[in-house]
Amino acid sequence: MRLLIPRSTLLYLLLGLVVVVLGVLSPSYLPERFFFDAIVIAEDFYNEKGFWRSYPVTMLFYDKTSLGSLPFELVAIIQLPVLLWVIYKIGIPERFAKLTVRNILAYSLILMLAFFISMPSKEFITFLFIAWMPWLLIKRRWSLRTTLILIVFGLFFFGIWYRQYYVLVPIVAGVIYLITLINFKRKALTGICSGLLMVIFISLSYGMVKGEYLSQSTREALNEERLGEEATNSVIISPLDTETWYGEAYGILYGFASVNVPVNGLKHLFRPQIVLFVFWQLILSLYLLYLFKNCLSNKNAYRYELWAFYFVFAYFIIQGVFEPDLGSAVKHKIGILPFIYVALYYDSFRKNIPV
Repeated sequence: MRLLIPRSTLLYLLLGLVVVVLGVLSPSYLPERFFFDAIVIAEDFYNEKGFWRSYPVTMLFYDKTSLGSLPFELVAIIQLPVLLWVIYKIGIPERFAKLTVRNILAYSLILMLAFFISMPSKEFITFLFIAWMPWLLIKRRWSLRTTLILIVFGLFFFGIWYRQYYVLVPIVAGVIYLITLINFKRKALTGICSGLLMVIFISLSYGMVKGEYLSQSTREALNEERLGEEATNSVIISPLDTETWYGEAYGILYGFASVNVPVNGLKHLFRPQIVLFVFWQLILSLYLLYLFKNCLSNKNAYRYELWAFYFVFAYFIIQGVFEPDLGSAVKHKIGILPFIYVALYYDSFRKNIPV
């Protein structure tokens, strides 16, 4: 009997149903620390709502939409289908129903929506704002130049208006792109290393002007305040003092490794959720690097899709500066899930190219 709904679409719908159910039930099984931000956003204890920066804007959004006054179970019922619809509009690959590494990674990312965006969250706004960018890449409605101008302008605007570190994403992505134009043997890896060097240069330059380096004024300062709290059991603190230029350089490399190649997380051997994250993140990073290499080898055919990798790895690099702990690193990756999703399936959205 022939299915009226393609198998991949049916699986996606079932997966979406599981996400909504898990999201609705999340207050009954997730630790309280998962809801700290949500409570601050919904309650707005100090009347901080406004039109500038992430917390005030998010508080204003949840106040004006009245979502902040609803039980988290109802927030999940409203928010999660919206995000699932956005992913559906980007596209469900024909091979989505097959048990492969990329599909398992995609399933896990989609399932994480239930854990991180089933309540009032800054990631909900980030996800919705970012989603149109990878959509432009795969739809190819305009020239690549016009498409990139729109995306870069969007990221700059989002960084200035909502989350400052997004301003760095197009800069680092541009550096990775330029380096991959040079005839290196390992272009993908060399591009990522050049992006890391660029972020170190930006941080040191910022420190010369402001008197305080980027990771020192963000990640390190925040973690010193929160040290010992339950929510920071996977805290990322550089072994070297970030007040020196070489300490800051090492701190950025250490932060990048901690959130993207987190083998140092294995020290939390008796915390299964952290060990699970370590293996998940290792597989995600290595597989994306593998796909990036393959995409570069056929860059003329995937000129648009290639930029999804530039932006994703630029974001991963910048996480090495700002992320205070492993949990936050995963949560913030969900905000750029549309970009990661398109990178995972870069060769699946166009029918006229053999895959």
